[in-house]
This record gives sequence, structure tokens and C-alpha cells, in this order.
Amino acid sequence: MKKIAIIGLPNVGKSSLFNRIAKQRIAITSDFSGTTRDIKSHTVLITEKPCVILDTGGLDSSSELFENVRQMSLNTSKKADIILMVVDGKMLPSDDEKKIFYKLQALNKPIALVINKIDNDKEMESAWEFDEFGAEIVFPISVSHNRGVSALLEWIGELLPTPEGITPIQDDEDIDEDEDGFLDDEEEIVEAVVEEEVESNQINIGIIGRVNVGKSSLLNALVGKERSVVSSIEGTTIDPVDESIEYQDKILNFVDTAGLRRRGKIEGIEKFALMRTKEMLERANIALLVLDASETFKELDERIASLADENHLACIIVLNKWDKALYDYDATVAELRYKFKFLSYAPVITVSALTKQRVSKIKDMILEVYQNYSLKISTSKLNEVIKDATIKHQIPSEKTKVVKIYFAIQYATKPPRIALVMNRPRALHFSYKRYLINKLRETFQLEGSPVLLYARAKGERDNEVENDD
Repeated sequence: MKKIAIIGLPNVGKSSLFNRIAKQRIAITSDFSGTTRDIKSHTVLITEKPCVILDTGGLDSSSELFENVRQMSLNTSKKADIILMVVDGKMLPSDDEKKIFYKLQALNKPIALVINKIDNDKEMESAWEFDEFGAEIVFPISVSHNRGVSALLEWIGELLPTPEGITPIQDDEDIDEDEDGFLDDEEEIVEAVVEEEVESNQINIGIIGRVNVGKSSLLNALVGKERSVVSSIEGTTIDPVDESIEYQDKILNFVDTAGLRRRGKIEGIEKFALMRTKEMLERANIALLVLDASETFKELDERIASLADENHLACIIVLNKWDKALYDYDATVAELRYKFKFLSYAPVITVSALTKQRVSKIKDMILEVYQNYSLKISTSKLNEVIKDATIKHQIPSEKTKVVKIYFAIQYATKPPRIALVMNRPRALHFSYKRYLINKLRETFQLEGSPVLLYARAKGERDNEVENDD
């Protein structure tokens, strides 16, 4: 795939542009110079064509650290296929920027001068100051106001090749399809591997459950020391407690959250604890849902479990107090699967945090589940599975009109997010989505991870589809 490097001095809006194109907040943005230091990459679709965008560190040389960042950024531009040189339209052009631009021009690659922070027509006058760069391709834009960005994306799209095996989507009558509705030679679609932010060595794990199910005892058993206060008094833990351990070259960061009660019983400081718990789950990768095996499952257990589902987290169900289990394993798991259908993908482990029985096995499960949560599926293999599934079980029509999937592409991980480009996306029934997800689970190792499948029309943005789903 073509690589697009975003280059420029610190604080000109490179990371904001990166996030705008990626349609999600991946790069951290701030008013502080030098916020971005590493190279971040992400696979996106621009005019329905996959490519990789690269966010680079600011080209500053004021210190040894920033000089290293500068060199890394310039080296990245040499490896890129398209370069976007971003400048601050509210500032006068600097000699350093001109030198950088001339150096990038010498690479003989498509390059655009992107003048950011042109928020209105009046500020267009400021953009004329950059005529001295002699750039052939110039885009005055405002990332914060989403002004002029579409024109930039169209220019990029014209430089991107159409993936082999995919015909650009036109009106239904003009599409050259085979009998099952897929585009010709779909199996030869180019592999579009999802490349997100540089992989972190840390896995964030939230321990969730209602009060007094043994979450703090489980944390202490996992980290091998008394990190959380353990008490039979309900609501002992209020503020989320973090503790990290190293395990097989990974940092497992556990967060013991406040035990949750029924809404009517939440009062005082516990309201803040609930809020902090929800904030923590937004940053987590995996949820350890702790249930008390010595009691029957409560409605509150289901509501707490839904937090993992709502945040699209990988999940492991931990049946604690198994040494005092109310029922045998088969009966307990049967009841669990009946009441927690929405977590059917989550593996189950029985433990006793008090005696540390089988607690150590949770760490290996975390690594396995996280690997599945981060899975990158090749586009060719993905389309092969989807195509076979539609042949075995045809997509139900919409009022006699044929519903077709043109192609599928994974556009994000953690969890795997897959877009189905279709002629009538709104006609894809949730039961057929579930059928396709089950087929993907049969083929790929996805235990413990949700799979998000979104039907979309040509030109429809991934975030718009997700919000409407």
C-alpha cells in the first residue's frame, strides 16, 4: 500500500490532520511543542482505496532529543510515497520550513504544501505568504473546522492505485460482478494490513464486578502482593487501584475498580467511583468480569457485564470463590451462557482468589485474548471467508431487490473492525451479521474478542457507520 507521510515543524497541526484522516483520535494532540515523538501509522480508506498514513514528530533541532526526532521524521519521508508538508497559516513562513520543503522536493515524490489553521476566507490572505515556497500543489485548510480537507483527500485519492481485483464502485447497473455478487477476482484483492499506532508493550486490564465478589483479592493474587485493601465490608474500594507486573515481555496493568451496586444504592462518593470506573473502561483493552460462584447470578451482574460489551472490550469471565461453588461446573456455565449471551465469545475460568487456585492461568489467558483482540486479518483471506459464507447462505433480499456485498476490509483492530461495502447496507439484517461473525470466528482465532461488522455504502465514513449502527 502507498504510504503518506505528514511532515512539519512542531505544533502546526500534523497530529490533528492525522486524526482527521484516520477518523479517530489515535495521536495525542496538545498545545505543547513536541507532543509527538514516535512515528504513528494507521491504515485508512481514502476515496475507497487503502493506504497508510504516517504521523511524524516535529522537525525541531533545539535539543539532542528533538534532533533525533527530526532525523527519524525525515527518514520516514524518504520511505513514503506521498508527502504532506504542513505549515501554520497563522505564522509567517520560516527559513527552516523553506529549507525542509526544498529538501523534500528533491526526493521527486508527490508533495503538497498544506497550510493549516486557515479558519475563514479572510485568513486566506495569510496563505499567500507561502507563495515563496514555489509549491505546485497547495491546500489551505483548517483541520479544526474541517475546512478544505476534502479537497486534500481527493488529491491523495487520485494518486492511489485501485487495489487489484476491485473495480471502483459505480451504480449497480454498471458493476461487473460474478454470480454471487462479489466483484470479479475478489480473491486477489490487495492485502491491506491494519497498521495502528506503534504497538504498546502494555495491556490494560480492568477488573469489574459488583461489590464483594472478590475483585481486590483477585488483584492481590495476580500481582503477588497486598495491593488492594480486602474487606468483607461492601464498597471498600472507591478509587480505581492500578498495579503493573511484567509477564512474558508484556506489562500487564491491572485496575481494580470500585464494586458497583444497583443505581438506587449508589450515593455520595460512590457516584464519583462509578464515573472513574467508566473512564477507566474507556482506556482498557480487556475486562476481567468477576462473578461470585458461591451465589446465583444477579441482574446487576448482567448490567455490569454490559459495560464490557458497550466499550467493545475483550473479556474473560472469572468465576471466583469456586471452592465454595453453589453448583457444579456444567450447570454453572450453562446458566452463565444463558444469562450473558452477549458475552458468548468470552472464555470462562474458575478460580479461588483466596487460595490462589488457578489464578496464575489468568495471565496466559490475557496474553492469548489480547492477541486475538489485536488480530489483523489479510484482506484476501477475509473476502474469501465472506464470499464463501454468502454462497452457502444467500443474503436475504429487500422487497425483491438483491442485496450484495462488494468487498470487505478490516480498517481497525482492538477489537477487529470490518467494513462491508454494499449496494444496500441498511438492508443487512442483524441476524445475517451474526451469521457472518460466526463464520469469521470459525475461521480465525477470535476467542475473547468482540468482532465489529459494519455495513456501509460507497463514500460512507467508518465513524458515521459505527454511530448509526
